This record gives sequence, structure tokens and C-alpha cells, in this order.
Amino acid sequence: MKKILSLHLKNLAKLIINKYQPVIIGITGSIGKSSAKEAIYAVLKNKLAVRMSQKNYNNEIGLPLTIIGAESAGRSLFGWAKIYIQAINLIVFKNKKYPQVLVLEMGVDHPGDMSYLTSIVKPMIGLVTAVSYSHFEFFGSVYNIKKEKQVLIENLDSRGLAILNYDNELTREMSDVSRARILTYGLKEGADLRAQDVIFNFTRGNYELSGLNCKLNYKGSVVPVFMNNIMTEGALYAALAAAAVGIYFEMNLVDIAQALQDFSLPHGRMNVLPGINHTFIIDDTYNSSPEACLAALDIISRFTLDNGSVKYAVLGDMLELGDYAAEGHQQVGEKVAASRIDFLLTFGPLSEIISKAAISAGLKDNQVFHFLNHSELSDFLKSRIKAGDIVLVKGSQGMRLEKVVKEIIAEPERAAELLVRQGEQWQ
Repeated sequence: MKKILSLHLKNLAKLIINKYQPVIIGITGSIGKSSAKEAIYAVLKNKLAVRMSQKNYNNEIGLPLTIIGAESAGRSLFGWAKIYIQAINLIVFKNKKYPQVLVLEMGVDHPGDMSYLTSIVKPMIGLVTAVSYSHFEFFGSVYNIKKEKQVLIENLDSRGLAILNYDNELTREMSDVSRARILTYGLKEGADLRAQDVIFNFTRGNYELSGLNCKLNYKGSVVPVFMNNIMTEGALYAALAAAAVGIYFEMNLVDIAQALQDFSLPHGRMNVLPGINHTFIIDDTYNSSPEACLAALDIISRFTLDNGSVKYAVLGDMLELGDYAAEGHQQVGEKVAASRIDFLLTFGPLSEIISKAAISAGLKDNQVFHFLNHSELSDFLKSRIKAGDIVLVKGSQGMRLEKVVKEIIAEPERAAELLVRQGEQWQ
């Protein structure tokens, strides 16, 4: 049934694209897709009629649903019939409000996924955020992951634009296979579009731990930008990718910088939330990989605490790493020990590797605790954390660590608007 549904959605989506001819921005990468999508939307929304992928709609079903402008009907046949009618109406009748631009996440979990997605849409702009070990289990090597993701770049028209993360070597190499114009972004010398003079402002008043100043430099033109709501280099890379898209649409850097001021990351991605007992909860529960976890630990290591306050790292298993699982978890454990973390709490069978590596690298036994149950982990935190403490919570989607965050935020009744995976399908 899923294959039949996917085929019908694919055909409907192609007919809609053929009729309305929107500019399509395709986004892929091992990390940072959703953040880049949100940043691009923030830059373009006041200039053009733009629609972006919702939730995790980045596969053979989610991509067509975004094109149609519908949400999944789950197991409801009546719901899918309504979506089918909605699509037919778009094809038969002209909808003057149909978006000029579609910003589409294009996720690849298995070999062949990108070829399928590019058989539905032909992006004019292709963005690759990074290539790393995410979904390593299904590809066997990072080279194969790169090969799969670069299908997006290979399929770009010569009139299009390939936007590539210059700082990620495997992504930068994709310029060799592109017929389209190349625009690179990053923090390193050599990128076409750079962020320079980056300053993180970790203020502590009113649960504010974020804020980032930098300068955007494109072909010698330099403008300052202050982003009020971000605190990570990952978010900065998303902002740079969005700036590159803005340049494609002939926006000037001043307008781009202004649009980025209020850019916020999606739920579950390094969001600072008020916690119980006047603590700070850094919610990074959307997903995890070794690279992303190392980056999160790097951020928390930079915080200067008040006297008596401590830092907790709550880290869950990182899944779908295949043969890289042991090494990836070990690297994270070693990073914990080097990051001035006071207490490490791990969750899940694989995360025991993190615990052991952290102890081997210098943490004491009484600083490390391991859990296999959400309730026990939540209860432990509730009994320990006090005013001024910082708690980083991060793990793969399958570990469902947002359940722990819900137990320790100051306003659990607002979970639906603050946390990931709060819909009925996740209960």
C-alpha cells in the first residue's frame, strides 16, 4: 500500500510542479537540513511567496505532501482521499496563491533515495549542508553517503546553483560534478560567502544563553549581523546557507542580515528552555550523530557558571551508525571529559560506551550515571538540579529523550509548543 500511495503522490506532485513552475530549493546533508530550511524561509518569506517542508516531510511521501500543501493522513483512507482531491483541484484549477518558491528537505536513508526524490522534482538550487556518518549503517562508507547526496548536485540544471558547505571537505568536493554555478559558504578562508569575527554572547539573564554576532563577507562586501536566538556554529552554517540563497534571489546583504536577526532553530535543536528550580535546559533532542554531539558539547563547554552551579550532559544512544557506532560513542565520551562537564548521564545500551570512555579520559565514577528508563533518568535529574545549573539533553530520535525534557522544563503544559514529537502519533 505504501508503494501504491507513493506512486500516486509522486505523479500528482509532478503534475502540480509542471503547472505552477515554482523555484525549487532542494536541501540534503547528514546534519543541518532542517536548520537550513528554517533559515532560508526566514530570509525569503518577506520577499517571495514561499513554502517549506513541515516536520520531517523529506521522503517519498513527505516531499509530495509538501508540494500539495497537505499533512499526512496517517491510516485514514478518508484523509488520503481528501488529499487526492486537494491535489486534483490544484491541477485542474489555477490557484493564484500557490508558492513561488518551495524549500524542500530531501532526506536519504538508503541507497537510491535521492534518485527517487529527484525523479519527482528538479531543483533549481541544490544545497548540501555536510556529509558525515549519519545513516552509515545503510551505506557502509562515508564515500557512499557522499555519492548518494551528490546526486542532487549532479541533477542541477546548468542555469541553477549548487550551494556547498566549504568547510566540509566531502561536500566541497561535489563542485567537481556540478554543471550549475557553485557558491560555497563557511567560516574558512576560501569560501565564497564567509562568516567572520564570530562572537558568541552567552548572557544569563531571564534564561537567555544565546546570541551571536558576526560579519557576512561576500566578494568583499561586509555587513554585520546579530542573531538573537542562536547559540551554535551549526545554526551559523544554516544562516550562511540561507544568505547564499538570498544572494541567488538578488537580495542585498543588508536585507539578508536583517532577515536573519530573528531566525530561530526548530524544536529540539539546541533550544534553551527554562527548567525547574530556575535551571537552564538545552534541548537538543531532535536527533544525534557523533559530529553533532561533539559540537553541542563544545558549546556547553564555553559557558561560565556562577559559583555553585554545575553542568549536566544527558546523552542517549546515537543510532544507525553501523560499524562506526563504537568509535563514534567513544569519541563523544572523550569529548565529555575534555569539556568541563560536571556530571554525565547516559541513556541506552550503546551510550555505556560514552560513559566508559569518559571515565577512561578523566571523569570520576561518581560523576557518571547510566540509565535505561526514562522515568528513572527524569527522577534523578529532578532530585539533583538546582538554580543556575545547565542541562544539555541530546540523543537520536529513537531514544525519545524529549520525554525527559518534558519532565524537567518549567512549563511542561507547554510541551506541545516547545518540544519535538508531541503529536498523537508519537504517544
